[in-house]
Amino acid sequence: MGTPLLWIGFNAFVLVAVALDLGVFNRRLHKVGLREAFWSTLSWIVISMLFGLGVWYFSGQQRAVEYFTGYLIEKALSVDNLFLFLVIFRTFAIDERFQHRMLEWGILGALVMRGVMIFAGAALIERFSWVMYIFGAFLVYAGVHMLFAKKENVRPADSGFYRFASKHLRMTREYSGENFFVRNGGKLFATPLFLVLLVVEVTDITLAIDSIPAIFGITRDAFIVYTSNVFAILGLRAMYFLLAGFLNRLRFLTVGLAFVLAFIGGKMIVEPWVHVTPLVSLLTVAGILLAAIVGSLAFPERGASMKPA
Repeated sequence: MGTPLLWIGFNAFVLVAVALDLGVFNRRLHKVGLREAFWSTLSWIVISMLFGLGVWYFSGQQRAVEYFTGYLIEKALSVDNLFLFLVIFRTFAIDERFQHRMLEWGILGALVMRGVMIFAGAALIERFSWVMYIFGAFLVYAGVHMLFAKKENVRPADSGFYRFASKHLRMTREYSGENFFVRNGGKLFATPLFLVLLVVEVTDITLAIDSIPAIFGITRDAFIVYTSNVFAILGLRAMYFLLAGFLNRLRFLTVGLAFVLAFIGGKMIVEPWVHVTPLVSLLTVAGILLAAIVGSLAFPERGASMKPA
């Protein structure tokens, strides 16, 4: 799957969707409300599902199940990662009117970087099949680490990247609305908002190190890996505003994701001897995530608020 025409057509659709979102639907700066976030999130989910049905119709059940599994894994990892974006925006006191624009530009950069990572991963796997065992071992390690690692307060402003960038970029001291750059005395200066955007991009690249190998554990079809990844990311901005107030209530989501990563990694390692069908993978991943969500709602953390923050 994935003829040149399909690649061109899909990327053209993505560019048009992002252009419409930035230049038409969200041209006016505003705080994104729950109703807008809900309908936008639902729209992207419906579009993603319709694309999956199109994969089923043109390429068969197996490819469609691989797509849906990859989409589900990436979407679940994205929900967990939204907490980091929430921390970043709160740390740097980003105005709520600018957050959706920040996420949109961040998502555009993420699409480019993940496309590069997916193509590189596909080329490595095609040339060196043993790379799959390395990916599998890494995912098992990542799952175990996620399960037992102590949660710490994340402080993006203390990161080495932030300190390096703030020292080597010519920057203003204050924000300038939604502008990433301003001119002062004929010279171009970056605003703190641009630095925050860089932090968002670097954070996404770090998070993709887990998610992309996980989808390669489901399928080696680069087009399926890419499209499932892209559709999960395109709905991320709206989902952020929909779930931001409820993220702290999903106390067992990290545990569920740890088991998902360990399962996919183990599947990649034992693949030469034990074949796990795409349907079994989909049902297993969905079952683990459903148990984590139900457990979080049934056994909320003591003292957690039942209302959005």
